[in-house]
Amino acid sequence: MAQRIAITGLGIISAIGDNVQQNLSSLRTKKSGIGSIQYLQTIHKELPIAEVKHSDAELLKLAGIKEDSGYTRTALLGMIAAREAFENSGGNNNGGKRTALISATTVGGMGSTEKFYLDYIDLSKSGDFEKYVDAHDCGDSAEKIADSLGIKDFITSINTACSSSANALMLGARLIRHGIVDRVVAGGVDPLTKFTINGFNTLMILDKEYCKPFDKNRTGLTLGEGAGFVVLEKLEDAQRESKTVYCELAGYANTCDAYHQTASSPEGTGAFLSMSKALALSGLKPENIDYVNVHGTATQINDLSEGNAMIRLFEGNVPKFSSTKSYTGHTLGAAGGIEAVFSALAIHHNIIFPNLNFSEKMEEFNLVPVTEVIENAGVKNVLSNSFGFGGNNTSLVFSKI
Repeated sequence: MAQRIAITGLGIISAIGDNVQQNLSSLRTKKSGIGSIQYLQTIHKELPIAEVKHSDAELLKLAGIKEDSGYTRTALLGMIAAREAFENSGGNNNGGKRTALISATTVGGMGSTEKFYLDYIDLSKSGDFEKYVDAHDCGDSAEKIADSLGIKDFITSINTACSSSANALMLGARLIRHGIVDRVVAGGVDPLTKFTINGFNTLMILDKEYCKPFDKNRTGLTLGEGAGFVVLEKLEDAQRESKTVYCELAGYANTCDAYHQTASSPEGTGAFLSMSKALALSGLKPENIDYVNVHGTATQINDLSEGNAMIRLFEGNVPKFSSTKSYTGHTLGAAGGIEAVFSALAIHHNIIFPNLNFSEKMEEFNLVPVTEVIENAGVKNVLSNSFGFGGNNTSLVFSKI
């Protein structure tokens, strides 16, 4: 029998809160983090985004860094969330456990690179900006997060676009099941950058209002930033040590439909395969799923594709679902980690979070997301989807112990 994987620690920072409790409170009170731009230096002030409500200087203090020696916004957000998850699970009181850090990101240190690029390429200049040269690399934030936690056994970073941190959890579970490590801090982080805003704006898929997932009148996504991490370990270890077990990572799968560079296939072939394979690994049947935390970006093609895939998987009887990106915006490489935290909270607190900004169902099918908070919701099994550019689709199944 495959080793069962428990989630024993949660950590998050997002546009709706600096930690798990603040995020849970915002989810329960329908408090969205989307608003006007405050911190990002961009000409696109007309676009709403979901920023973490702190400057880089304030994040340094939250992360406990006394001197800025090359810490990007990516590293700082990741350190704050990963540390919360790590400490929530017991921290370094690990009895000699081999511990891994898997941190996903799509932009790495791009935010700092943007600020200092003209100085970089001017060979006549030198100065404080030089400390950010190495920080551009995606692996830099992973190394800094690992250093802050004292993790040395296994460190890596993943970039598979918007499925990145869901794949971090999947890799973490596999490392434990194959006996390579005993415990994994897994998740992802992405900050908002001009590169991100400009890129998605060029693709013409940004909503000039707040995003409206699965709504007939949706016109695009809202970008967000943040970090979400969980601690994975063997269920038998967690139970022997009397740890809080939020839920089990019961199933996972990654597929690629390779339909288009950015778009999902309209039929949702890749999404259907990732969901069905994750369910198969978990041993559950479609009717066992109580809630789906959908990818739900509010773009025309993604919501259509994911909806069609769910109808096929659940044979028309789609369970309750919602997109929490209506709270946090689309956090790209951090989305899977943030939504893994939300999925664990849904199970642990027996609650379903609503899909904000919904008013009218899509014409293509008869699917209506949850629009109000549902307490005492009978949540035992949650399916969480993260689908990336290039058709890289990952689905995770979380189950109550």
